[in-house]
Amino acid sequence: METALHSFFISVPQAAALWLVMMAGVVAAAFVLARITKPDHTPSMVDEARSAGEAAVSAERAATTSERKRAEWAAAHEELEATWRLFDEADRAAREAAKAGAYPLMSRRRKPGDNVDRERYLHHAATAACRNRDISIAQLNDVFAHRGWNPRLHPVVQEIALRQAMREHRFTEYQQARERERTAWLQAEAAADALRGLRLEAKTANTTVPIGQPVGGEQWWAEQWTATDLPAAA
Repeated sequence: METALHSFFISVPQAAALWLVMMAGVVAAAFVLARITKPDHTPSMVDEARSAGEAAVSAERAATTSERKRAEWAAAHEELEATWRLFDEADRAAREAAKAGAYPLMSRRRKPGDNVDRERYLHHAATAACRNRDISIAQLNDVFAHRGWNPRLHPVVQEIALRQAMREHRFTEYQQARERERTAWLQAEAAADALRGLRLEAKTANTTVPIGQPVGGEQWWAEQWTATDLPAAA
């Protein structure tokens, strides 16, 4: 009786060890078989997941760029409307000044110092207009250099010429603002097109990556075993 019990207690650890060795062999064989039967599955899914993530990040950046470009266009459009209003005001003022100049001026012999006073008036009026940004600095330099300006003319005539210079300056500003608005609009449209393309790319990439699907050997192991097939603990 003692001999039988002794043999039994000796054989139990040996059987357990043999069972562990067999299970280790099964696991190793399953791992090797998974690597042989599906060698490209894991890298493919990793690449797809990485591509989907990169597409999503690119789409987010494109969305930020699109919003910034849209805001820049909105600002440029407001500037365009403001410059048009200023040009319209300058145009009406120039027309009114031209109507006033249609009446003939009384001719009289000039007093000594009249030419100096007239030149001083022109310089003062042009400087004030430039300070108010009604004319450009280049136009002001032309006034002081007498390029296209006659400082000996009557102040009424000088005022008409100055109003025309203001209208010319405001129209130039409007043209420049219109070009900036057009450029901003094209950039905003290009950014919106890029965003739509990247969002479509991200959506397509996400559909190719199953959510929660096991990768590589995990997928093969899930196919081979179920909860009822797992060996019971000894």
